[in-house]
Amino acid sequence: MTTKIVKTEEEWLAELGPVQYKILREAGTERPFSGALLDEKRDGVYTCGACGAELFKSGAKFESGSGWPSFYESINPEAVTLVVDKSLGMTRTEIRCATCDSHLGHLFDDAYQTPTGDRYCMNSLSLGFKEE
Repeated sequence: MTTKIVKTEEEWLAELGPVQYKILREAGTERPFSGALLDEKRDGVYTCGACGAELFKSGAKFESGSGWPSFYESINPEAVTLVVDKSLGMTRTEIRCATCDSHLGHLFDDAYQTPTGDRYCMNSLSLGFKEE
């Protein structure tokens, strides 16, 4: 079971700064092809940009052409929480960090080239990276 991290929004803003806060705590989206981790090729683990929880292994990353880092599975099923998102006039599946409830991106089932068919489409600014 994951230990939850709970902070006030003021604490998150002070820790993250306005740009990361907008994405992680207000479900914003960075511009496609702008993220620092999009072209990351080293072996390692992708972590939550807010709390550092481990989310994805580098071996599950693939080039989706979407402009955002994409993964076909999380590091374990308990690492992320999936939430129905009906914003923008459509129904999507939002991905949140299970540890701190920060917004990470969205899940799509259009990755036919992967073992799972899933595309965890992530904001680079919602992630950290630990090289192995």
